[in-house]
Amino acid sequence: MEHITLLLGIVIVTALVFDFTNGFHDTANAMATTISTGALKPKTAVAMSAVLNLVGAFLSVEVAKTISGGIIDEAGIQPEVIFAALVGAILWNLLTWLLGLPSSSSHALFGGLIGAAVMSAGWDSVNGSTVVTKVLIPAVAAPLVAGAAAALATRLTYRIGRGTDERATSKGYRAGQIASAGLVSLAHGTNDAQKTMGIITLALVTGGVLVPDSDPPLWVIVSAGLAIALGTYLGGWRIIRTMGKGLTDLAPQQGFAAQTSAATAILASSHIGFSLSTTQVCSGAVMGAGLGRKGGVVRWSTATRMFAAWGLTLPAAGLVGAGAELLTKQGTWGVVLTGALLVAGSGTIWVLSRRKPVTVDNVNDTGAAAEPAGVVTSAVAAVTPPPAGVVADGGLKATISSPDAEPQRPATV
Repeated sequence: MEHITLLLGIVIVTALVFDFTNGFHDTANAMATTISTGALKPKTAVAMSAVLNLVGAFLSVEVAKTISGGIIDEAGIQPEVIFAALVGAILWNLLTWLLGLPSSSSHALFGGLIGAAVMSAGWDSVNGSTVVTKVLIPAVAAPLVAGAAAALATRLTYRIGRGTDERATSKGYRAGQIASAGLVSLAHGTNDAQKTMGIITLALVTGGVLVPDSDPPLWVIVSAGLAIALGTYLGGWRIIRTMGKGLTDLAPQQGFAAQTSAATAILASSHIGFSLSTTQVCSGAVMGAGLGRKGGVVRWSTATRMFAAWGLTLPAAGLVGAGAELLTKQGTWGVVLTGALLVAGSGTIWVLSRRKPVTVDNVNDTGAAAEPAGVVTSAVAAVTPPPAGVVADGGLKATISSPDAEPQRPATV
């Protein structure tokens, strides 16, 4: 076993930085709906999520094996290729965080890795069948499956709770949300922390420290778990606002249905080694829960921007990764310049984010988060009858008890 060189050490530190950005970028996956419905206070929610992300990192290594020995061929790949891939992934993560878009940290990592590998060793270095079966197909199928499951679960929860006291029902579902949010956090740690474990293991293999097809060493598992937990605790408030308030308005029943559906999909995929995007799964579940309630709508203007970010993630991160690899191939000065550009780009994005900061104090500020409803949403709302039990009275809101009505919050009509 060879010693860890300076370059390999830089790659490992950069991988942990990516893991940190993955944590605060994806906090919204588990806790956005819990925070938006008031089931947990924001700080309590992210602290709980951080702990469970750390625990989840120790549950499996199947996804890590997919990344360390499946997506690209280790033969001929040098540690600087991994460094270039991480540069592309980190910059894309930070840019989409600045815009408040719940894009996929996983696909940013895959895109950067593929772009850097192609620039270094050509298209033959990429295992196309693995990319298709374990990355692209799950990317399309997972949010659809989670969305459909969440829509059905939402309708079921409202039907089961029909005729019950709304306050008691909401209180019960808030408790259920806390449990389901914990399950999503555990699933996120199981799936996403492993991606960094896989990248570090791949770097150790390319550096000659480990033999091919090795499992991640214990210190890699611990460090990856701690990095993603720390990022999660800081909270990606911009994306939490988009997921919790920007896509649709969720009641506790919907939040519970969305989180349970997402957690089931993520844990099942982790078990079989599918490296899917937890962001896409959770976003699909949130939209499904929004459409599953009678009269519920999705803000398609926000959803369209999110879909565009999903489609751009792989190629955009790949182009940045390829450009970074073009620099690192030039030798030591290229690696230094790439690192300097990463620091400068990250610093610039941070400065821009301070112009309109989103913090724990204003994450649920719907006035600041509100966007135009869009043509589709406005049309749906125009033809949707008001919820049962709500009548107009001179512009004031009034409610009438109805044993057959689904529990709804009072609406102004």
